Amino acid sequence: MSQRVAVSPELLRWARERARLDPIELTARFPKLPAWEAHALQPTLRQLEDYARATHAPIGFFFLTEPPLEPLPIPDFRTMAGRAVTRPSPNLLDMIYVCQERQDWYRDFVTVGGYSPLDFIGSCTTQTPPEVAAAAMRRRLGFDLEARRQCATWEEALRRFIEQADQIGVLVMVSGVVMNNNTRKLDPEEFRGFALADPMAPLVFINGADSKSAQMFTLAHELAHLWLGASALSDVSVSGNTDNLTERWCNQVAAELLVPLSALHATLTADEALDATLRRLIREFKVSSLVVLRRLLDAHYLSRSQFNQAYAGELARLAAVSRSSGGDFYATTRSRISRRFGRALVESTLEGRTLYRDAFRMLGIAKTETFNEFGRSLGFPS
Repeated sequence: MSQRVAVSPELLRWARERARLDPIELTARFPKLPAWEAHALQPTLRQLEDYARATHAPIGFFFLTEPPLEPLPIPDFRTMAGRAVTRPSPNLLDMIYVCQERQDWYRDFVTVGGYSPLDFIGSCTTQTPPEVAAAAMRRRLGFDLEARRQCATWEEALRRFIEQADQIGVLVMVSGVVMNNNTRKLDPEEFRGFALADPMAPLVFINGADSKSAQMFTLAHELAHLWLGASALSDVSVSGNTDNLTERWCNQVAAELLVPLSALHATLTADEALDATLRRLIREFKVSSLVVLRRLLDAHYLSRSQFNQAYAGELARLAAVSRSSGGDFYATTRSRISRRFGRALVESTLEGRTLYRDAFRMLGIAKTETFNEFGRSLGFPS
């Protein structure tokens, strides 16, 4: 007979609630869970290990006397209904830890390689006028209006934006799941992105489960955090509704970076229907309709009530648009870890400076064949 493990019902409930799993679905997988939580029965060690995996909780936590506190390892500027979010999901925590490990590795890589610190990290403060900060970012990135006009769509402009950030030394990672685990989806309602500021290895993470229309603004917002030199889990809001000084500044800089107000004023036409204005400005600036609406509000072209109504309508329309899924595994992996990080990791591993097992862990893969093919997709010879 299997030995039972004395586990506090409070810890079992904590793990379930922390993982944000449907109680009915979890009970279907663990039929004795109600009895465990009622302290009428105790799980076996094997059952507890399975439960820990299902709830993404370290097994050691279940042997504590009370649920642990899990503060986020970076400042948290998110708010929900005016209140700070106090309990991060295990998916969010694990994604931050993964990115911190990658950042630590890349910092060592560039330090040993003799790279110089990036002078734009921390080059601004919240006292810097948003127009000045946005202009400096635009120059450094090469992200000007003419470059975007050459893009066929704003989705293509987003890809170019990511490439430009990569070229100046920023690791831009875009993923909608934890590592390559498609069963662990990231919730855009919990977070849209975060920035890990570092003069040697700055990193921006964008929640790929969010709509493409939101990702460009998130990237601009998180880059503004890097210019501040401030790591943060962000309250990204195209609509601009935030009471936090840093987040308000980053939102203003992001909006000005994407659609300079002076350029917008020059394109506005009196007595044009809003739908027509939106279509024209999306083509002109190669940004999403949400960003255009925000800038029309800033330009006093729309009143706050007009903006709120139009913004809500656009959110509903975009939510109804089906998102593409699938795609090339190696292209998806490059996006999830950033091309810059991927090339550095493959190079270091092939040269014997990084163990294959460590590379596999950071990439989220398990086979040498997969690693070699990923290297080929980055241009490394077979």
